[in-house]
Amino acid sequence: MDNEPSQEVIDFCAQLLRLNKAMDELFEKGNIQLFGEINAAVKELHAIQSTSHDPVFEAIAEECKVIYVNSDMIVRLLRTTENGVIDKGIEKGLNKFLHNIDDAVVNIAGALGLV
Repeated sequence: MDNEPSQEVIDFCAQLLRLNKAMDELFEKGNIQLFGEINAAVKELHAIQSTSHDPVFEAIAEECKVIYVNSDMIVRLLRTTENGVIDKGIEKGLNKFLHNIDDAVVNIAGALGLV
């Protein structure tokens, strides 16, 4: 980014950091309660991006879509569990969706010059 970022971009980056931090802790500790934090951060990212007219968001739109779609898939997958029990099949799916989100977060951070 060549110019000073807009407040929307700054807020988006804060939520991106929040998402990354929650995912990092989820991968490290396996605390499934963090799915709520991940979902909240993704909702905030979407709210910021979808209402902004900042051209920066056009450049990262596809990566944002990856985050949103995979987050939705996580929610759907978790709803299929019986009593919140995560078996091997669900765990495999969750890991795939989480890694897709993680890749998109890294790509967005790179596009925004954060890494």
